[in-house]
Amino acid sequence: MIQKPLVRLLLIALIVAVPGSSVADADSHRQAVEKLFKLTQMEQKVNESVDNVLLIQLQQSPQLEPHRQALDDFLQKHIGWNSMKNEIAAMYMEAFSEAELKEMNAFYITPTGQRVINDVPQLVQRRNQLAMRRMQENIGELQKLIAPQSGQ
Repeated sequence: MIQKPLVRLLLIALIVAVPGSSVADADSHRQAVEKLFKLTQMEQKVNESVDNVLLIQLQQSPQLEPHRQALDDFLQKHIGWNSMKNEIAAMYMEAFSEAELKEMNAFYITPTGQRVINDVPQLVQRRNQLAMRRMQENIGELQKLIAPQSGQ
């Protein structure tokens, strides 16, 4: 028969060990996310996105040009990488298991994975341009479809 002091010691050891292992799991999960961010150039892409938002705002509202730096500071503060990194990491940790992240990292570290990271954005841009061109070329068809209904 196990003595009560030994049972207590085992219980204490389990209580202490369980949180430690979940913290270690969370740390390695977070490390997998951060590795994915590095491999996919997430920081660069978020910062480029902020730069694009700034340029669009200045194009749409040229009167903001004298306030460019203030607008950039505002955008960086609220949607820049440094302000959103932890929340984005939490989203990835919620969406993907550590094992899935490791699989993604194993792919993105390869030459093919790096090509995907570098080439897919241009392909998406070309696809969007193709879609816009086709819409413009065929806008007359849409106008004909809408015209009878708008006359009622």
